Amino acid sequence: MDRAIAIVVELLILAALVFSLFWGVRLVLFDLWLGPKYKPVITGLLVVVGGMAMVFLIAHLISFYPP
Repeated sequence: MDRAIAIVVELLILAALVFSLFWGVRLVLFDLWLGPKYKPVITGLLVVVGGMAMVFLIAHLISFYPP
């Protein structure tokens, strides 16, 4: 039970970190180069990449977290 709680806490922290990172990338892209017509495409791309990062982190924590 302690292992599951620790994994969930670490995932919440890592999800906040990934979200902040990709939100910053999105802000830089739209403030410096891209117009609003690319907003849905870039947002979708960042959601997909963020989802893949979270799947990797979940698999890594479940596989390598000590029992």
